[in-house]
Amino acid sequence: MAKNKSEKLKVIPLGGVDGIGSNITAFEYGGDIVVIDCGVSFPEDDMLGIDLVIPDFTYLEQNAEKLRAVLLTHGHEDHIGAVPYLLKQLNVPVYGTRLTLGILENKLAEHGILAASVLNEVKAGQSLKFGCFTAEFIRVNHSIADSVAIALQTPRGTVVHTGDFKIDLTPIDDAPINLHRFAELGKKGVKLLLCDSTNVERSGYTPSEKIVGASFDRIFEGCDKRIVIATFSSNIHRIQQIINASVKYGRKVAITGRSMINVMRAAERLGYMDIPEGTLIELGDMKRYLPNQLTLITTGSQGEPMSALYRMALGEHSTVSLGSSDLVILSSSPIPGNEKLISNIVNELLKRGVSMIRDGAVDVHVSGHACAEELKIIHTLLKPEYFMPVHGEYKHLKRHADLALELGMEGKRIFIPETGKVLEVGAKKAQFGGYVPCGQIYVDGYGTGDVGNTVLKERRHLAEDGMLLIVFSADLAYRTLLSDVEIISRGFVYMRENESLVEEVKAQVKKTVNDCFGHGNRDMNSIKGKVKDAVSSKLYSKTKKKPMVIPVLIDVSI
Repeated sequence: MAKNKSEKLKVIPLGGVDGIGSNITAFEYGGDIVVIDCGVSFPEDDMLGIDLVIPDFTYLEQNAEKLRAVLLTHGHEDHIGAVPYLLKQLNVPVYGTRLTLGILENKLAEHGILAASVLNEVKAGQSLKFGCFTAEFIRVNHSIADSVAIALQTPRGTVVHTGDFKIDLTPIDDAPINLHRFAELGKKGVKLLLCDSTNVERSGYTPSEKIVGASFDRIFEGCDKRIVIATFSSNIHRIQQIINASVKYGRKVAITGRSMINVMRAAERLGYMDIPEGTLIELGDMKRYLPNQLTLITTGSQGEPMSALYRMALGEHSTVSLGSSDLVILSSSPIPGNEKLISNIVNELLKRGVSMIRDGAVDVHVSGHACAEELKIIHTLLKPEYFMPVHGEYKHLKRHADLALELGMEGKRIFIPETGKVLEVGAKKAQFGGYVPCGQIYVDGYGTGDVGNTVLKERRHLAEDGMLLIVFSADLAYRTLLSDVEIISRGFVYMRENESLVEEVKAQVKKTVNDCFGHGNRDMNSIKGKVKDAVSSKLYSKTKKKPMVIPVLIDVSI
């Protein structure tokens, strides 16, 4: 029980509630904070040059002395990918199941972080205490093994965070979701439920992963082509079923794609995969076998540029060349926003004469997220006093809120979250409070946070309209233009075919500089600014285009 009746439990989503990705939620009471998940999201089309997007950790940094632990629900990028970036800022222990930590360990090594000093393994069914919080890890099913929900015992009651889940009663690893424990928690009383909203718009139930294995069996039987299957690298149950079918029909298996290789190594090392000896071969050894003796498992199911499948489709893969002797299976469904990328890959593959199977025609993919009827089961078992939908775009969160209303929950007990908006849960009521610092941090190569909205705006400007570099020298002391003006165009117009425009720009630069000198202006920045404005205006009047104009003034009087 809470000692201070006025103290409130603060639930603070720092990501994961305004789109798919960057899942991270902080729970704060008094002098203690625990964080559930810490993931990345991937850049939008207009985030040119950005590799990853991570949450803003400012609030956690401001309260570093309160931070007790980071608790992970599973090993997907949108739930663990930002952990290395957090650990570079804060010294905090990380808790997760064995496979989750096995995948994370590789990431920490890439960032030069010693995993043994921060990673702590937990098992489903285990409970651990962190300050005033006690976290219980509950087995759930998802598209990656070792996934858990977390029941957080707090001074204001029990909070259940489902993580990503579905109800699969015939899972590949024979370990179904622990619905019995959810029912027990519901009987004891649940103060607040935070629940996965990804598939709330889909009616019915998400099919079992086992139906994909049955589809593979039918496809492999009698197939005389090399089978190339693109799927998510983290879905080791899917990969295991591909390997099982390959072994059954006498095929060797080759792997391509860095993330696929890394996850499989971790899964096999930790005992999550069973690969018979002699099944796996190197890519270079495929030429020793006939097409009907080979299976190739690859990344690139989302059409990601530079993924292994992308390079195969464009004929740029160093080892694999696809053609009429190949059957390509896309064992995935498009993540919202990736439809165009996938369509491009499909077109390129078909041009190469390959045969293709996609999820729409045959059951070669099932989701890892609960559909509406499964969500109703969780709500009914837990009977929460308050509800906050998480993990989704606003349309998903709103539909999940409506689902809770349909189940009889009062609207005043349902809270649709915003990033950084604090839900305060007191002894007798819950309500939204203020905001904490939040936002997105862009990762560009090795740089974190050094690319902001201004830089992205400049990149978009360059991509859309190109650049015009204007180089000239002057003696500012004597207010004299000394050299001819040099014009360099990149992504704007081809200068040799636009000589008249070039001469007009040069004349405009000379006129503008001489006008400045005529009015006694010797300030370099002022002159460059006037040249930029004058040239931009000239170019727009002539071409209706707005390239980025960059004047370079060399002052020889210095």
